[in-house]
Amino acid sequence: MLGFAGIVTTAAWARPVAVRQTQARYRSRPASLASSRSLRCKLQTGIVGLPNVGKSTLFNALCEQTKAEAANFPFCTIEPNIGVVTVPDSRLEVLSEIGGSSRIVPTYLEFVDIAGLVKGASRGEGLGNRFLSHIRECDAIVHVVRCFMDERVVHVAGHVHPKQDIETIDTELMLADLAMVEKRLERLRKPGSSRRSAGAGTMTSSQLAEDTERSALERVTKALDAGMPIRRSLSDCTVDERQALRRLGLLTAKPVIYAANVADSVLAAATETLAKAKMQANVWPDNESPLALVREVFEYAALEQAPVVAVSAQLESELVELPPLEREQYLESLGINDLQNIGLRALVRAAYETLGLCTFFTCGPQETRAWTIPRGTKAPQAAGVIHSDFERGFIRAETVSFVDLVKAGSLTSAREQGLVRAEGKDYVVQEGDVILFRFNV
Repeated sequence: MLGFAGIVTTAAWARPVAVRQTQARYRSRPASLASSRSLRCKLQTGIVGLPNVGKSTLFNALCEQTKAEAANFPFCTIEPNIGVVTVPDSRLEVLSEIGGSSRIVPTYLEFVDIAGLVKGASRGEGLGNRFLSHIRECDAIVHVVRCFMDERVVHVAGHVHPKQDIETIDTELMLADLAMVEKRLERLRKPGSSRRSAGAGTMTSSQLAEDTERSALERVTKALDAGMPIRRSLSDCTVDERQALRRLGLLTAKPVIYAANVADSVLAAATETLAKAKMQANVWPDNESPLALVREVFEYAALEQAPVVAVSAQLESELVELPPLEREQYLESLGINDLQNIGLRALVRAAYETLGLCTFFTCGPQETRAWTIPRGTKAPQAAGVIHSDFERGFIRAETVSFVDLVKAGSLTSAREQGLVRAEGKDYVVQEGDVILFRFNV
């Protein structure tokens, strides 16, 4: 059968997922994606931090419909809560207008609310071993750091000190990694491992793999012994070494985003200052300012070039309960005029980018939909995200960039201007591509 999907029609049979119904045309779907064909592969971002820093409140605000227990005492979260979060993308509305779509389907991410870690977690304190295993299953980490003063909210250490809080978490994760690395190295060094068994002959592929893994583990052991998370030394590893480490699920090798949880009155100033701090130094006010706590997070994150996003978990949880008009008025009273680039929306986009993902679109009268793929994905595999038949019978991808389609105003006009390209099997899908796949099965 010769077929196509994309701009003219979209895949109505694609397996549904849960998304927040942020607009009337957004379709509500079941809570998880069961499809094994999707390149998204159920990527999860774990939310971690000390107890009582706002993790569960942040999670509730992110997921809106999923409610995790949030209370003013440690370990109110025992089992991890999992929620599916829509990735905000203003391009969907524009494409929907161009395509005359009856509904919009955004892409999404999975977030996991993991119970608070405490000092000694690597030795099992506070059910630490159980919680560390939950982090190990995640692909990236959002580290929530308390950057607000409130005597009514208990701090597990008795005082608010963001740098020390981050170091407490990192230390426990590094100790857990070191134990795993040493155990793995001990096994690889036993008689029969690659170096010992290869002799004078050429090593087999399995022996070469073990040799690469041993080299990588020895390298990261030095970093851990020096009190440095593995992610800071990954750039020193070869591609094969990084792949070997990835299979072990080491905690401090995972990419991290720091979420500075601030008071609502500080959110606008914190977001603005963080944006300026990325471009220039000496933008921080004196140490008496409420932003001094955010500065600690920024300076720590800079050591590993990790993103920092200012959020106000309490504010976001209140916004969820308000109708749109009251929400806008409330934000304006706090000096916030652009919800698209602040708080949780900025955090979701940061997670999306940190996971190395990009978005392509299909657009037509039935629906406009965003699809998630890893950066670097080729056209046939991107087609397979929609349906396995598309990848199996791939002929070509008729592609136009979002920017070019918007300038042209319609698909017909884009074709007339030569903006729609026919791409083959080696084409690497780019961020913002609008695609119609031709296939034959």
